[in-house]
Amino acid sequence: MNKFFITIYFLISGTVAMAQIGRQPGASQRRPVAPKPDEISYLNPKEYIIGGTTVTGTEFLDKDILVQISKLTKGERIEVPGEATANAVKFLWAQGLFDNIELSITDTREDTIFFNIAVTERPRLTRIDLKGMRKSETSDIREKLDDRKGKIVNEGLLSTTTAIIKKYFNEKGYLYTDVKYNQKKDNAQSNDVVLEVIVDKNEKTKIKDISFAGNSKFKDKELKKLLKKTKEKSTLNIFRSAKFLQDKYEEDKRTMIAKMHDKGYRDAEIVKDTLILNPDKTISLALTVYEGPKYYFGDVTFAGNAIYSTADLTRMLGINKGDVFSEEKLQKKINGNPNGEDVSSLYLNNGYLTFNADPVQTRVHGDTIDVEVRIYEGPLYTINKVTLKGNDITNDRVVMREIRTKPGDKFNKDLVVRTTREIAALGNFDEQKTDVRPTPNPADGTVDIEYTVVEKPSDQIELSGGFGGGRIIGTLGLTFNNFSARNLFNLKEWKPLPKGDGQKLSIRGQTNGKAYQSYNFSFSEPWLGGKKPIYFGVSAFTSLQSNQYFSDIADADIQRIRLNGLTFSLGQRLKWPDDWFRINHSVNLQQYKLKNYPGFLFNTGTSYNFNLTQEISRNSVDAPIYPTSGSHIRLTVQATPPYSLFNNINYRTAVDADRYKYTEYHKWKFEAQWYQRIYGKLVLKTQAQFGFLGQYNSAVGQSAFERFKLGGDGMQGFDFLQGSEVIAMRGYENNSVIPEGSNPNIARSSGSPIFNKYIVEFRYPVTTSQQATLFLLTFAEGGNTWNNFKDFNPFNVHRSVGVGARIFLPIFGLLGIDYGWGFDPIPGIQSSKGQFHFSMAQQLNGGF
Repeated sequence: MNKFFITIYFLISGTVAMAQIGRQPGASQRRPVAPKPDEISYLNPKEYIIGGTTVTGTEFLDKDILVQISKLTKGERIEVPGEATANAVKFLWAQGLFDNIELSITDTREDTIFFNIAVTERPRLTRIDLKGMRKSETSDIREKLDDRKGKIVNEGLLSTTTAIIKKYFNEKGYLYTDVKYNQKKDNAQSNDVVLEVIVDKNEKTKIKDISFAGNSKFKDKELKKLLKKTKEKSTLNIFRSAKFLQDKYEEDKRTMIAKMHDKGYRDAEIVKDTLILNPDKTISLALTVYEGPKYYFGDVTFAGNAIYSTADLTRMLGINKGDVFSEEKLQKKINGNPNGEDVSSLYLNNGYLTFNADPVQTRVHGDTIDVEVRIYEGPLYTINKVTLKGNDITNDRVVMREIRTKPGDKFNKDLVVRTTREIAALGNFDEQKTDVRPTPNPADGTVDIEYTVVEKPSDQIELSGGFGGGRIIGTLGLTFNNFSARNLFNLKEWKPLPKGDGQKLSIRGQTNGKAYQSYNFSFSEPWLGGKKPIYFGVSAFTSLQSNQYFSDIADADIQRIRLNGLTFSLGQRLKWPDDWFRINHSVNLQQYKLKNYPGFLFNTGTSYNFNLTQEISRNSVDAPIYPTSGSHIRLTVQATPPYSLFNNINYRTAVDADRYKYTEYHKWKFEAQWYQRIYGKLVLKTQAQFGFLGQYNSAVGQSAFERFKLGGDGMQGFDFLQGSEVIAMRGYENNSVIPEGSNPNIARSSGSPIFNKYIVEFRYPVTTSQQATLFLLTFAEGGNTWNNFKDFNPFNVHRSVGVGARIFLPIFGLLGIDYGWGFDPIPGIQSSKGQFHFSMAQQLNGGF
């Protein structure tokens, strides 16, 4: 029989349909060649033996493998037309390798048949080029698409690529993302292509409206308020974000239902929620809720308790019959009260380490639920061993003396929590990585406690240049927070300085040449003698400021002030009213030598300031760098001897040399700070400060030193070394908040005897890693100063608001930037305007 080509066009027995099953969408149709009627009969199939199958059109694929896939192998006996030929096309389409497949008969010889499979290969992917996105977005998506290199470019690859890209942007709030493709030949000698993916995110999708159905007890407004991060567009509140984020929406739905449960509607659920795409490319959210009935607590009973009576447990639980039913409240009262006022704390603080309580709803009758709290008290555990790991630099005794869980004592959860707080307060360890692991030994009723810490850099360096006093100022400061004085002469311990004993050594120098020089030294030991928490500190400073920029200035024109000071401090922790309290005593001796120097009550002469300082404080904040709970309250009283009462000097006629030789005053300062976690990581800080500088003798008048200067960034600079206390107040220029009616030039330089200040600040952490702590803040402040008590009005304050950021780097300390807007103009100094403030190495708590 002459060779001819017959394309099998299966019009009978569903053969065509079977051949099309494996065909990819959009592929070109096979070109049929009409068979000869006398050779192939669709009504009378004939059995053949396959004599051979050839493959044409391939450039990069193995022909023998394709024949095996088609199962039209030589020697097989098949019927033509029949399932074997239909399946051959189906099997090849299933590989996704071709744009077109044609199966034809090339020859028949009696009962032997020969086939040819003509194919058009699909291209393979060399790489994907992403267009239309930011660098970070491109990097993220490339990671998700990295496994596609070398794959066949077909509709499946394009659709999955589109799905991945759209999912990525949908999660970020871009629900109308468009994805388009261009294919470019990568190499003329190959079948490889480069796939250019063009992405248009469009604008972030806004929520046009949120609607609810099925609710009657909860108003729409209440439910919308519970969706804290999913808000609809509002014409009244232009600052409200109406952007849609899928993950936040899912979180909000869970929160909304939890809050409904907490209100007593324990059966509440979302029956259906629908996301509607609007023509204006916004979306609408429609939620159908089922509220169910409101439930109340019935009888709350206890089972299994022997150590504590049911009356004691009921009192601690604090839930009464008839209260609105809330599983969240019940769990908190049993296991999770942040103040430790829960049933579990009652047991865990008294040695019952393996205590467990399981609240079971025993009966639901009408709208009332009876609960039985089934208690497993377990044995009493005493502490066997307390071990410490991870302190590679800090000596064991420095950490162990802060540990309050002692061998032989009963296990106490509160003391474990307090210990972790005290370890963090040392400042030598990463508080985020401090771990406590109690290991019970049931055989003998003991528990081993292991504390694991991670050392972090605690030494700090201050190296800066700035502009002050009309000249460039250079500063070099070194602070060693884990110093070891006892190894000072042991050269083997110098790495680069002896460390490990928890002492603090600070050296700082600042100068701009002849005109200004300042040198400070301080040393402190928190455990004097090593056995009791008795604090000892010593500090000294000397400073010089003058107008002597050049050596040829006349002696009569020189303006100069020299300050020298020495301080000894002694403090200890108290056990009453509780052991958060501590008291500190200080003896201070300062010398002020002035020559023609303006800004004080006298210009020339020497004055001595010998004073005693008493400070009582209570500090229960949970972390030194970024507190989230607790308070810090401090009262300081500083006083000099009342020289004027016994030195027989007539101060009404005394010259400056006698009047100011011995500075006399009594000074009172109060500060209180509170920290409270509001929602998630958001923390509220509130603060109030007050300072008063008093006098013993009206004939002497107010002290020339120790006054308060309010306003600005709070950086001490020259003012601290000139015997004034600088109090920051953002939104106003440095030292600009002066008493009403005062001469600006005099009041700014000399300071005021009375001040008060209030702060409300919201803080949110960006990172709290060992390498750095960074948090953002927004604030509102109010403060003022007065010359005497008769004018004092704590509610008459200058106001400001603003935003800022703080970053704590172990080597540099706390660095900050703020922008504040002062609302109340100060005559002669400042009108209402914004101020940038920079701060460096200030106290973390922002106090005195």
